[in-house]
Amino acid sequence: MTGLVVRAAFGTGQALPLLIAPMGASAVLLFGLPASPMAQPWSMLGGNMLSAAAGVLCARLIPDPAAAAGIAVAAAIGVMFAMRCLHPPGGAVAMTAVIGGPAIHDAGFSFVFFPVGLNCLLMLLAAIAYNNLTRRRYPHLPVHDHANTHQTRDATPGDRLGFTTEDLDEVLKEYNQVLDVSRDELESLILQTEMHAYRRRFGEITCADIMSRDVVAVEFGTDMEEAWALLRRHHVKALPVVDRARRVIGIVTVADFMKHADLDLYEGFDAKLRRFIRRTRGTDSDKAEVVGQIMTRQVKTVAEDMHVVELVPLVSEAEMHHIPVVDKERRLAGIVTQSDLIVALYRGRLNDMMTREAGNAKQAVA
Repeated sequence: MTGLVVRAAFGTGQALPLLIAPMGASAVLLFGLPASPMAQPWSMLGGNMLSAAAGVLCARLIPDPAAAAGIAVAAAIGVMFAMRCLHPPGGAVAMTAVIGGPAIHDAGFSFVFFPVGLNCLLMLLAAIAYNNLTRRRYPHLPVHDHANTHQTRDATPGDRLGFTTEDLDEVLKEYNQVLDVSRDELESLILQTEMHAYRRRFGEITCADIMSRDVVAVEFGTDMEEAWALLRRHHVKALPVVDRARRVIGIVTVADFMKHADLDLYEGFDAKLRRFIRRTRGTDSDKAEVVGQIMTRQVKTVAEDMHVVELVPLVSEAEMHHIPVVDKERRLAGIVTQSDLIVALYRGRLNDMMTREAGNAKQAVA
């Protein structure tokens, strides 16, 4: 596409090449390894164009082509590192500027913009379109700002018990080499590896194995008084909100009642709560009357066959205390609480220890 567009725009009478060879190497990265830091837009565009400028400069200052080519590649690498746009084909672009022939030499620094800059821009647009059409995220932006995350809030239980972002940063600093994978992708891979290890150790315990099945649920139009009475009667802190097909549309918790009843001050606590819950007798009301008006709509549900280990981030990082479980038809099947998860992990750990003890005993007998 890059070559066709340039040819259509400028024709075939150009002294300069319409498509330079290093674009083939750039294509491998952009279309084959779109998650690589070396394939990101600034790396591709900045790396190739800065390398082209380094090559043109060396070709003008150094008479010997062999020496100029070697120094151009070295200069390109240095510039790309300094500008944080390392792109391997940039080395070939720098060499092309030196040994590419009279037409490129005559073009001088305009070579940086045509054909190099135009080739890069067109191929970059094609890569953005292709990767997103094939459902691969590109450009690959950082997941979050690690520096600010731990300044604004306390570390999550997962961070306190496992490795932290600072641990990963220190290891990468000691490694002292360029990785062809982004820092966030590396962290994600390590976390996924941990999850697989936990699954192997704890066995195939699913949400269906630990969830409470006798779930008390309400509908959008359930009165506030009735919902509050259900919370008190069943000693629960959350009620899933379902539609007539038993599909989850929200969740209402004790915290929702507290928030909407304006209970930020203890003064008049009981009176405020009773007034908020009590049904309004008239036709006009200045407060919520049904559950659907105070429920949390963006509710996270999990499938029955999800492994319990996958609940850990939801409970520890997303701070979800009650997680509705749905069946294959997305209907409410149960609910998992923090207590359910703790018991499941404890039993899984206990079984793991017993299995190890049995294995050690067999070895001792042998």
